[in-house]
Amino acid sequence: MHSTAHPAAFPRRILLAVTGLSPQIVTETLYALAAAVSPAPTFAPTEIHLLTTREGARLAKAALLHSDGGQFHALLADYPQVGQPQFDDSHIHIITAASGNPLADIRSPQENAAAADAITALVAELTRDDNAALHVSIAGGRKTMGFYLGYAFSLFARPQDRLSHVLVSSPFESHPEFFFPPATPRRLATRDGRHIDTADAVVTLAEIPVVRLRHGLPQALQAGRASFVETVAALQSAFAPPRLEIDLTTRRVRCGDKDITLKPALVAWLACHAQAVQGGQPLRHWRDIDAADFLRPYARVVGPDSEAFEAAQKRLKDGMEKEFFEQNNAKLEAALKAALGPAAAPYLLTRTGKKPNTRRGLALAPEAIHLA
Repeated sequence: MHSTAHPAAFPRRILLAVTGLSPQIVTETLYALAAAVSPAPTFAPTEIHLLTTREGARLAKAALLHSDGGQFHALLADYPQVGQPQFDDSHIHIITAASGNPLADIRSPQENAAAADAITALVAELTRDDNAALHVSIAGGRKTMGFYLGYAFSLFARPQDRLSHVLVSSPFESHPEFFFPPATPRRLATRDGRHIDTADAVVTLAEIPVVRLRHGLPQALQAGRASFVETVAALQSAFAPPRLEIDLTTRRVRCGDKDITLKPALVAWLACHAQAVQGGQPLRHWRDIDAADFLRPYARVVGPDSEAFEAAQKRLKDGMEKEFFEQNNAKLEAALKAALGPAAAPYLLTRTGKKPNTRRGLALAPEAIHLA
């Protein structure tokens, strides 16, 4: 499925919401997405996910999913056009503390951190399927939960994903008995004893434009599980001024503010290119490279008496090889991209000239390189 298609055209359509003590957010958002009259194409979810606390989960199960009067089932019965989205106990995700215990509420800094990590992990997971479109509602839960959910959406959202806030007209907003405008209008009593008619309720969806930052995340973070802090830090490094630090003795390579792990030969190969920048000749043809330019740093990395160094020394006894040059360039670029994602761009090898006179090298300024 092409990502430029309307979200409603995707075979898997996911609604994700956070809730606290107001499970109405789920049915109100679902009504606004798929049941309310709208000139835009409707988005009927095929599955619904809810992220909440232990108490929020209890309320959601009782109010939405109970076999006797569950409002989710009532909505589906009143509005067949919504379809039959998957939504049961297994779709209600309870935020847990570092100890693994479900959180009853979110108040302390530690509980906020746990909520941020849970939200980040779930949004990352739900945006991995290219055949899915995700709709996120930030209307429910504590304000910090809504913030984290919106931030996570900005980090991982693709073109087909949407973010919104559901708006309910007064006095139906926050009314404990109002979950959606039923097909047959009902009278509800307010706290001051007045009666209101659900036929007068207006439920609308306010779509929130966001800056999508997914392209700045390393593939490893998009594919795996990472904390909120780690994800933000990885993205921040993509905007930091480039700085390359290499310590041959410890095999430490740092790009910007991120330490990365490279194989010993690639540490030495990167150092070879870094030394060329400091020497005033950053872009070189493979014939311009003395084998010693690689062997000297490689000896520092693996030791001059190691089998690996002796093997490299033997291979390059007649000078630099074109195949050796091209293979190491390719391996280095692949390793940098895997570790840094788009943030690798300043540290990748620039290519200039046409074959057979192609030259390669780092485009960093000499002052941006520290070689120990």
